[in-house]
Amino acid sequence: MKIRSDEEAVSPVIGVILMVAIVVILAAVIAAFVFGMAGNVQTTKTVGVTVAQINNSSMMETFQGGKDAALVMDLTSKVTPSDGGAEIVEKWASPLMVGNTHIVRGITPGSFTGRDHVVVVANFTDGSTQVVLDTYT
Repeated sequence: MKIRSDEEAVSPVIGVILMVAIVVILAAVIAAFVFGMAGNVQTTKTVGVTVAQINNSSMMETFQGGKDAALVMDLTSKVTPSDGGAEIVEKWASPLMVGNTHIVRGITPGSFTGRDHVVVVANFTDGSTQVVLDTYT
């Protein structure tokens, strides 16, 4: 049996490549934290709003509260009727308290025919905004 002396294993080459890859990934993660790329992540606020269609020309939205309810400055509703009518944008009356309701009335009788798009946006005391309801009735 003849033994060849010029054969080398592949595993040392793969090991070196893996070590270089690990060092590059670690350097990228550390650089992200040092240069502040990961520092401006906002937390999601916990606030609930529900909507119920009363009839074909009005719907009622209810502020359900939540862990961050005290931080809500105001709420704005945007309703897009499925009949192709004009979009309705309204700000809720202040002050906001858990259980408050807001009635959205259609521009014409029969404006809300079902599958109307309802979006409610909350403005918070820290200056942030967040969609707290996005649904179809």
